Amino acid sequence: MDPSSEDVSQTDKKFLENLSGSGKAIGVLTSGGDAQGMNAAVRAVVRMGIYVGTKVYFIHEGYQGMVDGGKHIVEANWQDVSSILQVGGTVIGSARCQEFRTREGRKQAAHNLTKHGISNLCVIGGDGSLTGANLFREEWKGLLQELVEEGKIDEATAHKYSHLNIVGMVGSIDNDFCGTDMTIGTDSALHRIIEVVDAIMTTAQSHQRTFVLEVMGRHCGYLALVSALACGADWVFIPESPPGDGWEDQMCQKLSENRARKKRLNIIIISEGAIDCYNKPITSDMIKDLVVKRLGFDTRVTILGHVQRGGTPSAFDRILASRMGVEAVLALLEASPETPACVVSLSGNQAIRVPLMECVQMTQEVQKAMDERKFAEAVKLRGRSFENNLNTYKSLAHKKPEGEQLPSNFTVAILNVGAPAAGMNAAVRSAVRTGISQGHKMLAVTDGFDGFTKGQIKEIKWGDVGGWIGQGGSLLGTKRTLPAKNANAIAEQIRSHNISAILLIGGFEAYLGLLELSAARAKYDEFCIPMVMVPATVSNNVPGSDFSIGADTALNAITDTSDRIKQSASGTKRRVFIIETMGGYCGYLASMSGLSAGADVAYIYEEKFDIRELQSNVEHLTGKMKTSVQRGLVLRNENCSENYTTDFIYQLYSEEGKGVFDCRKNVLGHMQQGGSPSPFDRNFGTKISAKAMQWITKKLSETYRQGRVFANSLDTACLLGMCRRTLVFQPVAELKNETDFQHRIPKEQWWLKLRPLMKILAKYKISYDVSDAGQMEHVDRRLTQDTQNSVAI
Repeated sequence: MDPSSEDVSQTDKKFLENLSGSGKAIGVLTSGGDAQGMNAAVRAVVRMGIYVGTKVYFIHEGYQGMVDGGKHIVEANWQDVSSILQVGGTVIGSARCQEFRTREGRKQAAHNLTKHGISNLCVIGGDGSLTGANLFREEWKGLLQELVEEGKIDEATAHKYSHLNIVGMVGSIDNDFCGTDMTIGTDSALHRIIEVVDAIMTTAQSHQRTFVLEVMGRHCGYLALVSALACGADWVFIPESPPGDGWEDQMCQKLSENRARKKRLNIIIISEGAIDCYNKPITSDMIKDLVVKRLGFDTRVTILGHVQRGGTPSAFDRILASRMGVEAVLALLEASPETPACVVSLSGNQAIRVPLMECVQMTQEVQKAMDERKFAEAVKLRGRSFENNLNTYKSLAHKKPEGEQLPSNFTVAILNVGAPAAGMNAAVRSAVRTGISQGHKMLAVTDGFDGFTKGQIKEIKWGDVGGWIGQGGSLLGTKRTLPAKNANAIAEQIRSHNISAILLIGGFEAYLGLLELSAARAKYDEFCIPMVMVPATVSNNVPGSDFSIGADTALNAITDTSDRIKQSASGTKRRVFIIETMGGYCGYLASMSGLSAGADVAYIYEEKFDIRELQSNVEHLTGKMKTSVQRGLVLRNENCSENYTTDFIYQLYSEEGKGVFDCRKNVLGHMQQGGSPSPFDRNFGTKISAKAMQWITKKLSETYRQGRVFANSLDTACLLGMCRRTLVFQPVAELKNETDFQHRIPKEQWWLKLRPLMKILAKYKISYDVSDAGQMEHVDRRLTQDTQNSVAI
């Protein structure tokens, strides 16, 4: 990257010159257990380092390679990290190192780093690896002084590399590190677990079996808890919240009750570190023996083991690791001797920096609380997201006995509106069970507003939504019909079924429908009831929410297909694939799948392009064909341009690339809407719907006067969306100003700021806005804010 390029803004020029003029290289290593997505992080560090004009070195085999030196420390170039984005594990190796635990070993490591001019370290690993890195940083000056005294380096070298900067990225499938919402590898591990659970469910159902699944997590129950939430498990064992006395009787009663309701299978998920309330281990074999002895059920144990670490990383992990890698380079090159070692973390959709030792200390406090049997405190220390997951699981998995739940005398209707999206059924299940547990009568409306008009409305009970969570599409049925023209008929149905509140689950049509219902209040009192919408669309184009149910599943479908296409191109060589994605006018799918699949360019409506840019992209790919990476991937949003169609771009590339590369095109179509929902979409759909039902219950209580519900204020017709890391209820009337109704997209979209990352990692000479770089935040302050103000996903 040439910092004097005309494409780089003046502000960024100065920034790049300051960074690249330091002459101090970056070393990148992976340490401890491997995790899917580590390679995406390594790729981002190497390419961002080269982009700012700094040498980057691979340190193979973790700290062992740093101590051994020689061939283990190798300068990385651009092509070295090609084709590793989709590969699981770590291509630069990881190893435990006893020598690095000794001062002598660390002194040898310091000597090896100074030989290559490395005084910036990017460490990708767990809390043990990062703690070791911080100790190394603290001892660095003393180690160099000892090397000077031993005559291994001179005073000038010691002065030049007088301080060591450390930035960490947490690579751990357990998600056991405090200070970040998600660690690299966790989402991919959940994909592996859910794939296995979905497969086991079919065989368990055939034979009426009980399955005990053991998942990883020696000290952290995140994987067990979220996979239980995402598959609707009957029981879950996690170390942070062990079962109380008499749990054996309670569990067996729950399993037998489920069988009595004609459920043909039972799923029990147990974390490998599960304990009882006296800190005694609970094993999967103990559970199996208990179920067989007490109930006589045919019971099998499946231990997933290292399957959870393997396989290709999910789209989420690739994007997370790429963002963290870029942020890590910026943090390293901005660091001063006074800057504490930091960890690049994820907070909602924002990359931030957190002091490393604050995170380590908080992580150790969780284990201390568990050791002292302060389990409620351990759950709180894990963070708001973990606590929310646990509470949601408990409320949805365990139905109150018939006599215990007092009826509320309210009736709530649920309907799906617009196109189907994976995760809709999980959202419906969650809403139905949350509503029933709060005493409401729940009604299911089939086929959206069309069915509402025709009276296709029936009561839906707890058992009716069993098994829905893992099914794609919309089991209620959904249509794009809007309500305005049938307002009179819908009002009549609300009156005849005594409906007290409405929950809509859908995309832009649901948003428009809620606006129309809200406007109809002026004419029909029947619509003066609490109404809330949960966004569910693959396009992720609903105003007021950063994410929509279904978008993550679609993103993974595009990424998987792109991987296969790239693999076919690696055999034929000199081939460029042009892929058309869905999304309407919203470029979310094209942009984010471009980042996760390593695309060369993604054309979207939000960023205008012309024939000159198309020509520039062709020239870029022509240059790429002269390297060892002889393939190209181009993504195009279906409505990015009226004239520059997929066929036009295909023909242009074919003509201009004649003799250098040939082209193929693929229109992915409705495969992006299908399939089983991803763990993220199941979890997101489950929790956001539960939150929506809690809001409905609160509003019903507030608006019930003189024997009837009457709600006509703006804040009783809301959209529930995720903004940064908070679930926020926003009146739909107030979202009008944020909406481009012609193109059915929000006027401002957070993900647009990630597009430069895709171009930088594809070797384009563009400017990068460093003003958006992560700021240093403190763990305790963030946790306090989260607890008070938000519900983390």
